[in-house]
Amino acid sequence: MGDNLDLKTEIKHRLLGLSDQQVLDIYRAMVLARKVDERMWLLNRAGKIPFLVSCQGHEAAQVGAAYALNQSNDFLCPYYRDMGMAIVFGMTAKELMLAAFAKAEDPNSGGRQMPCHYGSKQNRILSTSSVVASQVPHAVGIALSGSIMGEAFVVLTSFGDGASSQGEFHEAANFAGIHRLPVIFLCENNKYAISVPYNKQVASESIAARASGYGFPGVVVDGNNPLDVYEAVKEAADRARRGGGPTLIEAVVDRPVPHSSDDDDRTYRTSEEIEEAKKNDPILSFSRYLKEAGLLDERTELDMHERIEHEVDEATEYAERAEDAAPEDALKHVYALAGGESGDRHLIY
Repeated sequence: MGDNLDLKTEIKHRLLGLSDQQVLDIYRAMVLARKVDERMWLLNRAGKIPFLVSCQGHEAAQVGAAYALNQSNDFLCPYYRDMGMAIVFGMTAKELMLAAFAKAEDPNSGGRQMPCHYGSKQNRILSTSSVVASQVPHAVGIALSGSIMGEAFVVLTSFGDGASSQGEFHEAANFAGIHRLPVIFLCENNKYAISVPYNKQVASESIAARASGYGFPGVVVDGNNPLDVYEAVKEAADRARRGGGPTLIEAVVDRPVPHSSDDDDRTYRTSEEIEEAKKNDPILSFSRYLKEAGLLDERTELDMHERIEHEVDEATEYAERAEDAAPEDALKHVYALAGGESGDRHLIY
């Protein structure tokens, strides 16, 4: 981590209006996301869950961003890596594990979605799709509906750097800019679109620079620092609520693991590069910040980690024993147009 987490004359989180307990909560959410993620890797390698898209290295950006929103009023349109955001908005370790095991109790889809596809109506999380960048125009549509109905909520949509090159992103940004909609576009730039490095997918110096073409601000922040991300998202949300329109935030992060459990990043990254990414671990740097601020010591941190590990153990055991979804449930919420003998068409499901 760089100087952004160093303590200077004032303690940064207090300058941002965050209490000591709030930053401890931010740290706890980051650790919970990491430990659930690490357990899912083990379960995948053991053949117990089919797939994983890891949040490792992104936790600070995700938790800092979600924490800056109003979780009871604002909306999330996340992408498949956003476990930290889902946790802040109310998803539990048990729910995440139920989804990973594709159990009937999975609140995202009853076991019908792939793992890491978050969606919770009660938590205001739009269901995630595997289609890259498809959530971005959905977020703009939600923001438009809120503006039409006079509701004062903000929509945050997140995506990777590769998604910023998709047409859906540009069409959504253009529409949001024209209509000054209350949308925050958060790009979690881990410098790889799966295996394609940043310099082979983006010609501009930064992804944030693209915002000027659509008539709204673009900012770059250190995505390894949850306080920097919190500050940027809070400012963007406040601006959106005042009618100031959208903001594009580029949170630069490191991805210390493969793109997914089906990827082998050793084919396109050197071991030295991977080790360097691991050195920028946001959980380690934020732990140092909290200790320097006098909010955390070794014993307290160990106790927190042990409690979280116990929580993950219980969630894993519960999900593994839970009822599988019934085979016929695969057809729930699946609709098709069918023609009868008379040629008339009707909806079946």
